[in-house]
Amino acid sequence: MDVEGVIAGVGPRLRRVRTGAGRTLADVSTATGISVSTLSRLENGGRKATLDLLLPLAEFFEVGLDELVQPAPRPAPKRRTTRQGMTFIPLSAVPGGLRAYKQVLEPGVGEDSGEQYVHEGHEWVYVMSGRLRMRLGDDDFEVAAGESAEFDTRLPHRISNPGDTVTECLVVFGRQGERIHVRARPRVRSR
Repeated sequence: MDVEGVIAGVGPRLRRVRTGAGRTLADVSTATGISVSTLSRLENGGRKATLDLLLPLAEFFEVGLDELVQPAPRPAPKRRTTRQGMTFIPLSAVPGGLRAYKQVLEPGVGEDSGEQYVHEGHEWVYVMSGRLRMRLGDDDFEVAAGESAEFDTRLPHRISNPGDTVTECLVVFGRQGERIHVRARPRVRSR
């Protein structure tokens, strides 16, 4: 979070609240005990906002502190992408760390290829609807709706939708060394 940017935005928001309420700096000063000079510098960015200034102002204007101190909006997640019949919808906006996606697999996606992938990290999958076929190394099993799986992505792997309906999953990818700890054991079925 850009703390300096958030603090710099307090003055203009405070001015909007004050003028919207039809109050002068002198009115606010009399009611709060904060000098006109301090209020003016606060609104113009010449004075940093502190809690001892903001709390009486929020109380006087009958607004929450969040109306006076609003952090900059988080960056929007990247747009959805579709490749090879799989749609990835980002659910996390912060770069780095764990990344969450809703993944939608059309019926039959991935069933025609035996190619497996390997890369650094960990992956956690929770099936929300449909069925997911997972090939992890020599193991081949299905994960049904309400079940989950976690695996080290250095293990050759491939997922597919063996069913005739869309499969929707919540997928979390972790960088190298990052893991999610799941306390439930998925039901494993061999083909």
